[in-house]
Amino acid sequence: MTKQLPVWLAPLLVLIVGNFVSVLDVSIVNIAIPDMEKDFGVSTEDIQWITTAYSLTLGVLVPASGWLGDRIGLRKIYLLSLVMFGVTSTLCGLAWDLQTMIVFRILQAIPGGVLPVVVLTMLYQLVPPREIGTAMGIYGLGVVFAPAAGPSIGGWLVENLDWRWIFFINAPVCITGTITAAIVLREFPIAPRRSFDFWGFVTIAAGLFVLLLALTKGPDWGWTSYPVLILITGGVLSLALFVVIELELSEPLLDVRLFLVWPFTNSLILLVTLFVGLFAVLFYIPQFLQAGQNVLPFDAGLILLPEALVMAVLTPVSGILYDKIGPRWPTTIGLLIAAYGAYLMAGITPDTPHSQIILWTCVRATGNGLAMMCIFAAGLAILPPHLVSNGGAINNVAQRVASALGLALIVALETNTRAQLTADRSELAGQHHTFPAQLDTHSLTQLYRMWRQLRLEALTDAYGNVFLVTAIATALGALSGIWLKIPKADQNAGAGERPTADGEPGEPVQPDRKSIAGMMH
Repeated sequence: MTKQLPVWLAPLLVLIVGNFVSVLDVSIVNIAIPDMEKDFGVSTEDIQWITTAYSLTLGVLVPASGWLGDRIGLRKIYLLSLVMFGVTSTLCGLAWDLQTMIVFRILQAIPGGVLPVVVLTMLYQLVPPREIGTAMGIYGLGVVFAPAAGPSIGGWLVENLDWRWIFFINAPVCITGTITAAIVLREFPIAPRRSFDFWGFVTIAAGLFVLLLALTKGPDWGWTSYPVLILITGGVLSLALFVVIELELSEPLLDVRLFLVWPFTNSLILLVTLFVGLFAVLFYIPQFLQAGQNVLPFDAGLILLPEALVMAVLTPVSGILYDKIGPRWPTTIGLLIAAYGAYLMAGITPDTPHSQIILWTCVRATGNGLAMMCIFAAGLAILPPHLVSNGGAINNVAQRVASALGLALIVALETNTRAQLTADRSELAGQHHTFPAQLDTHSLTQLYRMWRQLRLEALTDAYGNVFLVTAIATALGALSGIWLKIPKADQNAGAGERPTADGEPGEPVQPDRKSIAGMMH
């Protein structure tokens, strides 16, 4: 007798579409930045606002996503966001200059910020607690595979069509996803309406905006410059005020008391560690291949494709392991494997063969695939259903902000290290080589080759330092993985709902301080 497929599988597969396109768009744009820069005739510093504007808007919108889902209804807000994402993606592809592109990217980030939070909330309403690990493993295909596949998909589109197709391709996907979702997704119970926390939204939006702006522009403006220091100070104070406001409200925008629940906070720390490492690899390996080894964009994406495939295979396996044995061992072992993969990558040199890079990234992807969804599921499984929306929003905010923060710090480390290594090696080269007073063509060619080799060696050494720091941080995270555990079977079953006579979930219960206090013990 064949085992029936779970009833939640089809709706979950539909939801993955929305989550996939929103996450994919974060990484796929990077591969097209050089071509956009040429078409728009702008500087490298100006073109970065295409990604900066998107990240800043995401950081502002994500906190309000949970409230929007409660206010409008999860099914309606999902369908509306998917349609808006397709329309705004098309507008991005039609942009005629940098200014219009930035405006369209801001509009695109509005549904892009809402989709992940709404999808996660619906997932926890669709799937029974005993099967949440398997569901999270399938859901993780969009979270993990999308950013890793971005360089390959974007590289092919840029080389064979045009950079505008990295946006146009979203439209048919969103249309298909919207039609399918309208047929497959049922209506979800609408939570009791709560008032909008205006001052909470203003303080967290302002705090995240100026903080992300400071972190993004820090390498260009200087970390000790007055604008950056003022932005950081203002951002920290605004976020502190946000926490004070939320603690005083019975219906906060984001329930910051969730940070008092250690399993949830521990999962956030581990997720941040993995995401920073993931985006560091996706950011630096394509740069190394294109700038250091003159590899074309699509070929660089193909070199990273095996990493994406490994994660795509292991992420569902990780979810099954979560349901069978819990999150502790898959997480701890996965983090140790990921740390070893990053340690191997620290040995990168200008002559590193592509086969070795593929092997290193696949080793790290093996660890990421085993650990990531177990961490994700364990953190949210500890929360009652009525707090999952808050937890999902905090999860997304933490990922966006921490990825920006971690990447900014890593870029600062890499930039400073490379500058120092270049200066040191230039001085050594000057001491060991005597140059003629008048340089002929041959001497100039030789000097240029030596300078280029020197810069390439400094570049790879700086990248190696980044990967070494990533390896150490990931290995330390493995220690925290030991404390992850699956909640008791009856701990959250209906914890946030009033069961009806037939045992089906009923109306959501409003969050209160007692329920959070209970989770802490």
